[in-house]
Amino acid sequence: MARSPGTADASTAPQAVERVLAIDPALRKTGWAVVESVGGTLRAIEWGVIHNKPPLLPSGCLVAIRTGLSDVISRHAPTVCAIETTIYVQSFKTAIVLGTARGACLIAAAEHGLPIYEYAPREIKQAAVGRGAAQKDQVAFMIRAQLRLRETPEPDAADALAAAITHFQNASAARVTERETRRV
Repeated sequence: MARSPGTADASTAPQAVERVLAIDPALRKTGWAVVESVGGTLRAIEWGVIHNKPPLLPSGCLVAIRTGLSDVISRHAPTVCAIETTIYVQSFKTAIVLGTARGACLIAAAEHGLPIYEYAPREIKQAAVGRGAAQKDQVAFMIRAQLRLRETPEPDAADALAAAITHFQNASAARVTERETRRV
């Protein structure tokens, strides 16, 4: 059977690749990860934590976060960004600090034109561990197993990897409408 020009057999068609930059924002330890999905198989490309030492002023931390994430975006060319929402905190001061760190992350992604989706911390833990009240070490252990990593990532990087998994779980065709409501 002849094929018409411009079409491909299902066996030779390129598989859609989505590459996510996932972020767990914090002023002193911003976790990040780049994960891609090819044909439904997830692969962690790179992950890490942007460490800002206490002597660095908060304004310097924000610059370091934005610069660090911009470097990651330039290296890996993600197609989308998934970020953890700000958690409920008792202190207004803590909420403001977390909000500013999250703002630096959002600016880095927006400057590169990435669509940004947000996910609640409980939802991310649920995707990684199966329960929304999991501890950071439990998340790290499960992420290592799920992504078949050789080493257990730092807790903040593990949270970012979990955010990527959450994004891919929410990316199914049945949830497209719900996913668009998460877009920042």
